[in-house]
Amino acid sequence: MTRQATLRKISLLTAVVAAVGLSACGREDDNRTAGQKIDSAVATVEKKTDNAGDKIAAGAQEMKADAKQAADNVGNAVQDAAITAAVNAKLAGDSELSALSIDVDTVGGRVALKGTAPTPAAKTRASELAQGVDGVASVDNQLTVKSS
Repeated sequence: MTRQATLRKISLLTAVVAAVGLSACGREDDNRTAGQKIDSAVATVEKKTDNAGDKIAAGAQEMKADAKQAADNVGNAVQDAAITAAVNAKLAGDSELSALSIDVDTVGGRVALKGTAPTPAAKTRASELAQGVDGVASVDNQLTVKSS
């Protein structure tokens, strides 16, 4: 038996007890029979139970969407970190760029290079190396060329 079915049975039993209690009060302004009162109470409880079930289902869907979004965010952060590491490795392997301190930041596959380059050609080479890494969507080369 599902949890919702159990809740429905408990709610129905509660409604029946409440209806019987109300009918025993002898309210003169209600001309309905005890059976009609019980039927009305049961219908009300069923409607409220269905509404509660709908709210639970909607909440579960929202939680599922939030969990998926969180997992996607973690996946993107890991991918960006891998891109940053790969770009740093490529720069470190270049004879002109390896001795320099170039800051590499990656967000959503977009790489930003900050720091200095010894020559305009080295600055261009840094962009080319970064663009050659898998997963790089674009490169924003903010390197400045050292003046001699």
